[in-house]
Amino acid sequence: ENISDFSLNITDCTQVVVPEEVFFTVAAAGILENLLILIAVARNKNLHLPMYFFICSLAISDMLGSLYKTLENIFIILCKMGYLTRHGDFEKKLDDAMDSMFILSLLGSIFSLLAIAADRYITIFYALRYHNIMTLRRALVILAIIWTFCAGSSIAIALFSYEAATVIPFTILFPLMMFFILCLYVHMFLLARSHAKKIASLPTSTVHHRTNMKGAITLTIFLGVFLCCWAPFVLHILLARFCPHNPYCACYMSIFHVNGTLIMCNAIINPMIFAFRSPELRSTFKKMFYCSR
Repeated sequence: ENISDFSLNITDCTQVVVPEEVFFTVAAAGILENLLILIAVARNKNLHLPMYFFICSLAISDMLGSLYKTLENIFIILCKMGYLTRHGDFEKKLDDAMDSMFILSLLGSIFSLLAIAADRYITIFYALRYHNIMTLRRALVILAIIWTFCAGSSIAIALFSYEAATVIPFTILFPLMMFFILCLYVHMFLLARSHAKKIASLPTSTVHHRTNMKGAITLTIFLGVFLCCWAPFVLHILLARFCPHNPYCACYMSIFHVNGTLIMCNAIINPMIFAFRSPELRSTFKKMFYCSR
């Protein structure tokens, strides 16, 4: 907020403010949709597979992102009403906790997407050995390692967020992981084309290959949505840290609320992709709604 106030003095760009009602509505929708994903996977034993566990990990990350923005707006409202101060010890600890939640959401999303990409890669190119390579127990161990690392990193980054040595690795991690996933995609689709030619004469293998490629396409959609929703906010963090006094940077930072809304939109869009691309999830949702009626 201090950076936003300062930016008004050095740029003609007016601050874009998103109504609080919009924030709470979008955040509540994102939390409820991802909660439905978790309930559906928990209730349907056919979905107790490594791939859906990784999808649940992504859903939890999205829920944390929506919850972060909800708590942040409640915190701002309480400050405006005078119940909280901006520079108190309690408020500082509360702010660090919310920053840690935001970083946990971002890191959780990145590593969940990476786990899903690796799972799709194994499914496509090691289909016959997939169940031996990616067992349910191994998937749970991977998720435990991911969330332990993300939790530790989020706490460390939140506590030392004012140090450039902390901000730089955090911001570099985002494009680095995205580049790694992109390279995995390119390699995946290039090999998939050659495999498709080899198995064209085998009807059952072709069907299986198409199913796996559908999963890879779904993951591509996830990645595209993730980049569109999170990249503007990460760019805001970079500009706020390295060029807060530049008029052009300040002009971009005037749309801070819009970038925050995009993060919450990611939590709404992902469950829609799940439901649209997965027949098993659609069937589970129908059974859930019919039983509730």
